[in-house]
Amino acid sequence: MKLEQTETGFTLSLKGHTILDHNAASPAIFVGIGQERMDMYRGNFDIEDYVIERRGLSHTEVDGNRVTLSDTAGQPPRLVLTIVEGAIMFEATDPMLNRLWIRIEAEDDEHVWGGGEQMSYFDMRGRRFPLWTSEPGVGRDPTTEITFKANVKDKAGGDYYTTNYPQPTYVSSALYALHVDTTAYSVFDFRKSGFHEIEVWAIPDRIEIFARTTFVELVETLSTRFGRQPPLPEWVYNGAIIGLKDGANSFTRLNTIRQAGVEVSALWCEDWVGLRQTSFGSRLFWDWQANETRYPGLGEKIAELHDSGIRFLGYVNPYLCVDGPLFAVADAAGYFATDGSGKTALVDFGEFDCGVVDFTNEAAAEWFAEEIIGKNMLDFGLSGWMADFGEYLPIDVHLSNGIDAKMMHNAWPTLWAEVNAKAIASRDRTGDALFFMRAGFTGVQKHCPLLWGGDQSVDFSRHDGLVTVICGALSSGLLGNAYHHSDIGGYTSLFGNVRTPELLMRWAEMAAFTPVMRTHEGNRPRENMQIDQNPEVLSHFARMTRVYLSLAPYLRSLSAEAVERGLPVQRPLFLHYQDDHHTYTIQDSYLYGADMLIAPVWQAAQETRIVYLPKGERWVHMWTGETFEGGSEVEIAAPLGYPPAFYRSGCTHEALFVALREI
Repeated sequence: MKLEQTETGFTLSLKGHTILDHNAASPAIFVGIGQERMDMYRGNFDIEDYVIERRGLSHTEVDGNRVTLSDTAGQPPRLVLTIVEGAIMFEATDPMLNRLWIRIEAEDDEHVWGGGEQMSYFDMRGRRFPLWTSEPGVGRDPTTEITFKANVKDKAGGDYYTTNYPQPTYVSSALYALHVDTTAYSVFDFRKSGFHEIEVWAIPDRIEIFARTTFVELVETLSTRFGRQPPLPEWVYNGAIIGLKDGANSFTRLNTIRQAGVEVSALWCEDWVGLRQTSFGSRLFWDWQANETRYPGLGEKIAELHDSGIRFLGYVNPYLCVDGPLFAVADAAGYFATDGSGKTALVDFGEFDCGVVDFTNEAAAEWFAEEIIGKNMLDFGLSGWMADFGEYLPIDVHLSNGIDAKMMHNAWPTLWAEVNAKAIASRDRTGDALFFMRAGFTGVQKHCPLLWGGDQSVDFSRHDGLVTVICGALSSGLLGNAYHHSDIGGYTSLFGNVRTPELLMRWAEMAAFTPVMRTHEGNRPRENMQIDQNPEVLSHFARMTRVYLSLAPYLRSLSAEAVERGLPVQRPLFLHYQDDHHTYTIQDSYLYGADMLIAPVWQAAQETRIVYLPKGERWVHMWTGETFEGGSEVEIAAPLGYPPAFYRSGCTHEALFVALREI
């Protein structure tokens, strides 16, 4: 980092790239005071800010690596910057300040990616992205009927920027990455050509900046900074995780699915805890222990599955329902977050109330990890689970650590992931037991071994359908999340929107080329197509699991690479082809490791796809063996069962890829 004083300000550069150019006429740093309004309704937020003051700090004094900023000469300083290697440290000398805006120099043709897990736009340039963990919403497009109806009914429509997993980190095509070290609500605004504006509803501790010569080195650096996952469990490579929530009948259906030739690694029954009926559909009973009424003799069934080489997975979240026995235990011990009067805060989850376990209370976190996850789940025989609802911390509760819940809200997914990881480590099961989360924030990478893309609609829609899962994998993968997957067939079925056989088959085709294949029956199973209800769908799914199984040696090598280098399994094309600028805006195809390129069919009734193949390689079509020179688009036939897939001619695993033609 190079700090240089100018006539009325200063410049800050990193390896020759200007980061800040602050002067009296055109300040890059603004401070102020704001009064926010945040309304939360079942994980969805309505947020606005009333800005009382926003002022550019026009007077600058530089002393060594220290920059003092004030309104004008002769006025007391309001903000002090300390420049250290790779970081800008902030200190507010005015205690009233609770807003910061900082403008990072930008190039006209610059591209930016990251922001956590972004589902609509991979290249963030030209748009504004609030960074706040929440429900992404239904449809995520206010111009559509389904999003309009979701907003009217439950304020649950969402928009292009709403995400379970935000993170104030971006990667620039100028070969640097920037991270804001804060848990406060923040905004990345990339709409201007000359600068990127970062807005933080607090004075952050620091902004970290990393410059490298390649994108690969940048990703390796970020994965070191935020933490790396363990390798995928060995059992995952055996096939698909079959999601069924049909009580004891789940075991019968699993047998039918296996007899149809489906390769299975695990049975996932999120309803292992029982169900309750609501207007949204069947909801789980949020008391985290086996429900013997719905699953008689479940412990013995799990042992039988394990003996046959199949693991059993369940479900858990940080809440406990008031009508379950565990609530009374936690309430008596003082393990819940409280309300303004000091009583246990109750949260309405849609026709039932819950308390939220306060993970800032060390005793509460240890109790949840040991008694619930340790004893009720791991010791009972579970090998994994969905760790849900990390984005739901209410902003009006009081926490044991005394920090405002608005500042803890973004941090909550990381605390939740840590509780799960510690429970697994306590049983020496790290790298064997597998939990997956949709919520995330800075540091979740260190604890969560697998992301899932959340609750997509059961359709091909642009902002909430199959294609969004690709964008989510690529954006989060740049920031150190090596493994990503999704609900095959989507999850959310509302307002008459139901799955089609085509959607299930196309989703399965994509999932075969991701780290984990996992099905989900969705929020309304009886109204939606399931993989075992249609012979054509089941046969197709069985074949795609065989493709996944055949790729296991390659996937193992990618998992090892993730551990050693932090590289994601699913990669943007530019990660290995940074000189090919045409790859910078592609978000509907991806590299599967360095040797494969996958371009899933993500639109209905599509029989062909136009695919861009990066320059500098000869690419072989997986299913026909036809070879193409990179650097141009090709139109490829894509009948059901044969998604556009290519590999690099002469690559190490070429024989393995050729063998897929026989499946």
